[in-house]
Amino acid sequence: MFKKTYPPFLGAFLLLLGFKGFSQDIVEPNRYTASNKGKLFVSWGGNRAGFTKSDITFKGEDYDFTIKNVTAHDKPKGWHIDYINPARMTIPQTNFKLGYFISDKYTVSIGLDHMKYVMDNNKNRELDGYINLPSDATGSIYNGVYDNQNFFVSEEFLKFEHTDGLNYIYAEIARYDDISSLFRIQNTDKFQVNITEGIGAGVLFPKTNTTLLGKDRYDQFHVSGFGVSLSAGLNLTFFKHFFIQGDLKGGYINMGNIRTTHNSADSASQHFFYKQRVISLGGIFRV
Repeated sequence: MFKKTYPPFLGAFLLLLGFKGFSQDIVEPNRYTASNKGKLFVSWGGNRAGFTKSDITFKGEDYDFTIKNVTAHDKPKGWHIDYINPARMTIPQTNFKLGYFISDKYTVSIGLDHMKYVMDNNKNRELDGYINLPSDATGSIYNGVYDNQNFFVSEEFLKFEHTDGLNYIYAEIARYDDISSLFRIQNTDKFQVNITEGIGAGVLFPKTNTTLLGKDRYDQFHVSGFGVSLSAGLNLTFFKHFFIQGDLKGGYINMGNIRTTHNSADSASQHFFYKQRVISLGGIFRV
């Protein structure tokens, strides 16, 4: 019988190949986008908002009435330099968020949604309650008892806006999922596609512009209530650190203590649902 032998260089060659493959597995770095835990992100953008009808109740020393089924609209700025002008950033409808990845898929964040709410004026609404101002007061022409009465809400009777703005300050927890493979994207460090879903809660800190029953205009920030929100978005990340994100967001707002005049005895309350369409630009970096 003959014993099989191999050329000595063949064993060395195979050993070299194995070592090369092993060394590549050891030294080849993971992609930056392969793991998110420990990353910080920040974003800035703009929104369009919509609101459901709401009943607004106004209370004071000489009146207590509710205007029913009030409609409202937002106050968009459009594409404008004010979005990035530090001195005028509160003029457009804007969104800010600062967050941190506590794991590869979950984030915690704080944010500010600066929406604008403008009550539709010069409309017929139902009015329920009473107004009994002193006879020498400008608004005394509206004195009376109203029982779900059809009433023309003019600008002289009431102007009611959260235009600087309807500020929702919230904390949020969200989930991120990389779906780049669905689009056959190989190198996510160059381009990555994520979907996001979040749930948040916070306070409403509006600056409400009001003229009511001929009283002097009032315009001050005030913690007025609370809100909750749900969101879903599509995140496109470029070159590891920069992203553009589109979100659909909706929620519930309950403001039980809205300041309306310089007299702290005067107040309003309302609650409604809202929706937002948000486009944001941002950056993401490992801390």
